[in-house]
Amino acid sequence: MTRLLDSFNQLFARPHPIPEGIYHFIAPPDDPRNYRLHLRVEKDGNGILIVNASTVLHLNQTATEYAYYYIQGEPETEVIKKIASRYRVEHSQAEQDYRDLVERIDILVTTPDLDPITFLDFDRQAPYSAKTSAPYRLDCALTYRLPSVDDRAAAPGDRVKRELTTQEWQGVFDKAWKAGIPHLIFTGGEPTLRDDLVDLIAHAEANGQVTGLLTDGLRLVEATYLEKLSLTGLDHIMIILQPEQESSWNALQNACRSDVFTAAHLTLTEENASRMREHLERAAAVGVNAISLSASTERVNRDLQAARDLAAQLNLQLVWDLPVPYSASNPVALEVEAVEAAAGVGRGWLYVEPDGDVLPAQGVPRVLGNLLTDAWETIWENAQR
Repeated sequence: MTRLLDSFNQLFARPHPIPEGIYHFIAPPDDPRNYRLHLRVEKDGNGILIVNASTVLHLNQTATEYAYYYIQGEPETEVIKKIASRYRVEHSQAEQDYRDLVERIDILVTTPDLDPITFLDFDRQAPYSAKTSAPYRLDCALTYRLPSVDDRAAAPGDRVKRELTTQEWQGVFDKAWKAGIPHLIFTGGEPTLRDDLVDLIAHAEANGQVTGLLTDGLRLVEATYLEKLSLTGLDHIMIILQPEQESSWNALQNACRSDVFTAAHLTLTEENASRMREHLERAAAVGVNAISLSASTERVNRDLQAARDLAAQLNLQLVWDLPVPYSASNPVALEVEAVEAAAGVGRGWLYVEPDGDVLPAQGVPRVLGNLLTDAWETIWENAQR
């Protein structure tokens, strides 16, 4: 009788989920799509699939398993056989479901500005609403230092005085990777003032993490320095454009000529709003991939709306959740009462200060812990309170 009950329970037991952890896939060099996937599998078997560090999809256990086998490079026939057996579904149904997932991933890879909620019919939750084991991104302020030409008022307050060493930052990246955080942004201050920036990016890339650089761009006028950054595998650059400085435009043009995805951030002010069209057209002409827009005051909010419309006409992809907090006044915030960026604070991303202290976001003075001295679980638990 016991053996019969065991067989009965086994027949109707829910399949055990695949191992918890983070898995990533980088397209081979001969693939012109040049894309990257990260899959984070939670304890309950549900997962988060991140496509090119920009689109986040929440997957149920079955879809997570499909994505896992896809990332692992399993042959389609083997994937279908495993799913049909584990979930006791028809072979034809498992085949259709798997091909649907692969097709949808391909659409996301080739169409970065597509809305997966309305078009792809994914079972996706509202952004940042799901309970997860870690955020999607860490914004790492490597230093508070600024070049003398930069505006001190535009930089974050230097709440701490110590900067982590190269080895300490690398330990932070390793801890983040182990926790399942796939995306790092290097910011500051001005991160290019760190002599070890190339080594830090290379270390994160060796882990498998997606890396981005938020910079004033002034060092990017140096061709050799930009080449070193490109060779690390750096995934994207956002240049804080200073449109009145020709050196800023030169840096932007150099970055656009590199293999690194390049975006520009433009803050509209009462002084430059009248030249907004000229600046955006010039950015499009040099080959910018995307544009981030913000307003310095409410007086130029109307110009911000006009800039958004012009960016669309120029086929410039709109980026609104980077940088932080520069995007507090952005085209999305003007139209949506509950801005998704606000929901992402402490959930979608966390901010690491130069000494390793973790804040919910830049400018939010609540210390959640320190990545050098505190366990990740403690920091994440504090972030959820």
